[in-house]
Amino acid sequence: MSDKKMKAIVATGYGSPDVFQFQEVKTPKPKKDEVLIKIINSSATTADTLMRQGKPSFARLFLGLRKPKNSIPGTGFSGTVEQVGLKVTKFCQGDRVFGETTLGFGANAEYLTISENAVILKMPVSLDFTEAACFCDGHLTSFNFLVELAKLKPGQKVLINGASGALGTSAVQFAYQKNCHVTAVCSAKNFTLVKSLGAEKLIDYNHEDFTNSNKTYDIIFDTVGKSSFRKCRKILSEKGVYISPVLRIFLLLNMMRTTLSSKKAIFQATGTKSNDKLRDLLSEILKVYNAGKLQTIIDKQFPLEELSEAHRFIEKGHKTGNVVISNT
Repeated sequence: MSDKKMKAIVATGYGSPDVFQFQEVKTPKPKKDEVLIKIINSSATTADTLMRQGKPSFARLFLGLRKPKNSIPGTGFSGTVEQVGLKVTKFCQGDRVFGETTLGFGANAEYLTISENAVILKMPVSLDFTEAACFCDGHLTSFNFLVELAKLKPGQKVLINGASGALGTSAVQFAYQKNCHVTAVCSAKNFTLVKSLGAEKLIDYNHEDFTNSNKTYDIIFDTVGKSSFRKCRKILSEKGVYISPVLRIFLLLNMMRTTLSSKKAIFQATGTKSNDKLRDLLSEILKVYNAGKLQTIIDKQFPLEELSEAHRFIEKGHKTGNVVISNT
């Protein structure tokens, strides 16, 4: 397999989607503790579009100063185990698997090597490849922010900004399952969807600024990073938290400033958690999914060679749920 070529997207630098090239590159060979995965589907996310641009700029200290250290983009994946390393014990050839490469990237390709101890799980029969490729974006990130970081509790008032996106559609469901009062901020065309997922109150961002509300919230989950702690502070309850997965320098500063305050700003890159912890979180999410209480909303699918178009679509800011990249 290592002498063969595979199709992959290669980022030639930072910038617009035009930096992506569809190429044939050497198929990777698994090390002793790795598996080689034939990728069926991968994900394309808002976070991917930011990393493609090298934003925020200080993130390049980790991603690569002038161009990405890992030239093949993509983190979420689903597929089958093609080959196992000599010391692999957790997986066998033919296993259906899914997971997340975190800062390893490499998922937008035909094949991927990953350690058996990384963020990779066997797929339950009930889960298909399309949904599985998205699990580590919307579901995992939203679960981490709401349950792990914000300590979501029954009866709380939760506002979700960007409620119709990949993270938002997941967040609405997790908050609803905790018997929280969910306010969803999105465009009116998606009201029916987010209401069906558990939203109690709906706000059309085209006609109303939710930060001018006379209501208060225990948790504001800004999934799209379009607002700020400063703007939301006045509508947070006495011990309310503002959480967002979109890294901004002001968010980091507000985290430090609110360490000893009752109202807090919280950010964490979910992918920086340990592999063991991320697998545990995924296992918890699978329990919810297997109980029939979690939907994965898919907007569009693009073939691998059209990853640039997928990124352009995402950057328009109007996607509903997830975007999937297909190798079939």
